Amino acid sequence: MYTPGPLEIAAWPDVCGPAGSAARIRISGKGENVALNLTTREVDGVSVVALDGRIVFGEETSALREKVKSLLAAGKKKLVLNLEKVSYVDSTGLGMLVGVRQSVKSANAALRLSNVDGRYTELLRMTQLWPLFDISNTEAEAVRSLK
Repeated sequence: MYTPGPLEIAAWPDVCGPAGSAARIRISGKGENVALNLTTREVDGVSVVALDGRIVFGEETSALREKVKSLLAAGKKKLVLNLEKVSYVDSTGLGMLVGVRQSVKSANAALRLSNVDGRYTELLRMTQLWPLFDISNTEAEAVRSLK
């Protein structure tokens, strides 16, 4: 059984240069590391958040939710969540994605998901959440569609 150890949260605003930021969240315990890394950058006026890791119950979902809220508060109206390096999504992660979509919609902003792995595409279809999201095959396609 997995028992979480100490929680480490660090933000490195200079990782992506002046136009970007990154946050790293790592929960460690019993030799396991579970992490969600978020890297944000601007591409042609679109805020792209690249996710790397697991979207699961806990600090991972909180960090992503807060990142999107901060982008919306900063007046960003075009957002892409690049899921290319997402390794796992649990039910809380799915719920958080729906909540993020609602926050974006309430802010009169636009959200696209990109690089959604086939198993998550199937999960969205099985849970009947597929129609809620605008999904692009690639990040470049998602950015183009929001320009």
